[in-house]
Amino acid sequence: MADAPQGPALPLRARLSFACGHFLNDACSALWFTYLLPFLHAVLGYGHGAAGALLLAGQEQVPVALQQQLVQPGTCTTCVLVSFPFVFSPCLACREGTPQWAAFIYYLPFIVIFQFGWAATQVSHLALIPELVSSDHEKVELTAFRYAFTVMANITVYALTWLLLNFQRDQPDHMEHLGPQDVPVFRNLALIVVGLGAMSSLIFHLGTKEKPYPPGVLPEPEETSPLLQKESLGPPRPLLLWKDWLLEPSFYQVAVLYMSTRLIVNLSQTYIAMYLTNSLLLSKKFIATIPLVMYVSGFLSSFLMKPVNKCIGRNLTYFVGILVVLAFASWVALDRPMGAEIYGMAVLLGAGSATILVTSLSMTADLIGTNTHSSAFVYGAMSFTDKMANGVAVMVIQNLHPCPTELCCLACVAFYRWVMVLVTGGIAVAAVATLCCIMVWPIRIRYRAVGLRGLSGAGTPDGETRSAEGGAQGGTVN
Repeated sequence: MADAPQGPALPLRARLSFACGHFLNDACSALWFTYLLPFLHAVLGYGHGAAGALLLAGQEQVPVALQQQLVQPGTCTTCVLVSFPFVFSPCLACREGTPQWAAFIYYLPFIVIFQFGWAATQVSHLALIPELVSSDHEKVELTAFRYAFTVMANITVYALTWLLLNFQRDQPDHMEHLGPQDVPVFRNLALIVVGLGAMSSLIFHLGTKEKPYPPGVLPEPEETSPLLQKESLGPPRPLLLWKDWLLEPSFYQVAVLYMSTRLIVNLSQTYIAMYLTNSLLLSKKFIATIPLVMYVSGFLSSFLMKPVNKCIGRNLTYFVGILVVLAFASWVALDRPMGAEIYGMAVLLGAGSATILVTSLSMTADLIGTNTHSSAFVYGAMSFTDKMANGVAVMVIQNLHPCPTELCCLACVAFYRWVMVLVTGGIAVAAVATLCCIMVWPIRIRYRAVGLRGLSGAGTPDGETRSAEGGAQGGTVN
């Protein structure tokens, strides 16, 4: 079937300004996931349980983001700007000998405010993708632009970390490994990130305009989505509400795949610094250079997403990314002394993570299709599964650590190596199983005919499920 005529493409300026809108979130996320545990453990001297509890406390705020449509985006950004510098600064009210539970109470409000603003901003930004563009390939392209800026944000964070650690080499208290002397590094890093993020958020708000739709009216799609087929000569389509999404099996398929993807990306980012310093016993400069290599490779691979998706489809693109992640996990499992090959491992993890993340976000945009009025709920639900799973996983890993301090026995040295193997290889196997389910039971969207009685004249009872397959089978995701 020939493609439907498309509307004018989104201008490059609008695409760039949209991509700028998540720079602050991405930079803060890089700091949060990569450096929070080393900061709490090695710099401030907190135990595994306390650090894991602070991470989990942050993830618990995500359900509030499901209500983000009640909060102005500018307010969400302000929450991040105001609270984040305090997370990576020493406790102002603490003294030597202050118990860890008191420090936990001090940091908790700042983490709660930061995570609320971060999650609400993420949901709002993702929900704009199906609002700004309608065709599948444009969604992939816009998601790739967004991820390119995500990688740029991460590269900025890691490059700044390398510079700040390098400046320390001239200091008399310079040490090869992280310690209390590195408090100014993380504090200054957080302040610089917030300043750059504030400027990028201003560019986003000035350059991105939403399409004005009348309330309760669905826009006509410019191109029929593979997931959604219009009913020919049928009654007006009902709005797909949040409770209708919960009845869609495809909603859960995409949610599990997205959750698995985020677990791989976020947990590998969280524990890569611990793996480098505690398992491979490398100096602290590697906590900047290795993540930097990861995200440079991710940046380069993100530009291949659109042609690869066109050539082999969503499912096979995701599968190729998972194979690259599994290659990284196999390399780590070999457990041999690492030299220059550590950079090759970083390239594999960066490219594989970028591929599966961009593809899973594109699948989510495909799932929403033209139902942009409820896209905030869909992205909020995906974010909820992602954050809760990450928080619980971190807490479990922290409590499985064999010793209360970082390095006290041989088991501690091997611990983070097996963490990296399991969070990449183990979860990748689960992601492949979910992908197989999508291939066997292709994604289909059905509409619940709510409030159509009187519109169609057919006497359809309220609440009756009306499939979009009237005369034609629903589309599938390739």
